[in-house]
Amino acid sequence: MLQIFKTIESGTCELENIENGCWINLKNPTEEELKLVSEKTGLYMEFLKAALDEEETSRLDFEDDQHLVIVDVPFMEVENNSVQYQTVPLGVILNDQYIVTVCLRDSRIIEDFMQKKVKNFYTFKKSRFILQILLRIATYYLSYLRQIDKTSNVIESKLHRSMKNKELIQLLSLEKSLVYFSTSLRQNEVTLEKMLKLSIMQKYPEDQDVLEDVIVENKQAIEMAGIYSNILSGTMDAFASIISNNLNIVMKFLASITIIMTIPTIIASIYGMNFAWMPMINNPYGFFIILGIMGVFCGIVTWVLAKKDMF
Repeated sequence: MLQIFKTIESGTCELENIENGCWINLKNPTEEELKLVSEKTGLYMEFLKAALDEEETSRLDFEDDQHLVIVDVPFMEVENNSVQYQTVPLGVILNDQYIVTVCLRDSRIIEDFMQKKVKNFYTFKKSRFILQILLRIATYYLSYLRQIDKTSNVIESKLHRSMKNKELIQLLSLEKSLVYFSTSLRQNEVTLEKMLKLSIMQKYPEDQDVLEDVIVENKQAIEMAGIYSNILSGTMDAFASIISNNLNIVMKFLASITIIMTIPTIIASIYGMNFAWMPMINNPYGFFIILGIMGVFCGIVTWVLAKKDMF
């Protein structure tokens, strides 16, 4: 998908054709769209395709007057009624006339710019645009990390009384998300440190201040991801034992009930034998006496089991 935007006097609007000073957004582009952008802007095809590899790591590259910045951006998706968090590469390619963003998936970061949710956004201020993207990425990382923490707390409250693996599997999914986030954030940190040395980031002093703010936000997200990951790992180990203990309690209770029910079963089985003489077989109150005896025995056994904390 190819979209073109440009800031004019009335604001940022969408265009049909590529013009100088515009921003071109490519989402999961076709080969034809990549060729068109490369021909119109003069940007290298290998730069445009770099972010289309899901395994591409965060990095910085430049050649002649062209700069390539690849960073991992977070995204959230719902699968099988559960929320999953992952990361995907986002490429930003620019030269003196154009700036292009490339991503394989829908990104809320890019949508915020298209929907004019970012203040002081201008397509002709390319270095500022990159910094705004990076700041937005760090903000979404922090937001998703808080969501993960809240979700894990909800799951933990269910685990106190659970005997199933469903909640543990959900926690495992969150732990995987934190691993993705932690790895991507550390790779982004290296790229951000390198960007401090770029000449285009030293053009305006305020831009360098914004970049330093982005680095601080990114480091905060790294620390949060590490803390949540350690907490979640310990929680999973603890609650795996709790689930096993809950199951043992249920089995202990069922075993106690089985023992109690065994007594009347034994007595009834004895009186079901085909003998000519049995105690109180001719007594008109024999049935009730036997029931009373069974009740006494069941009461004694129940009291003994209760004293041993079997219930």
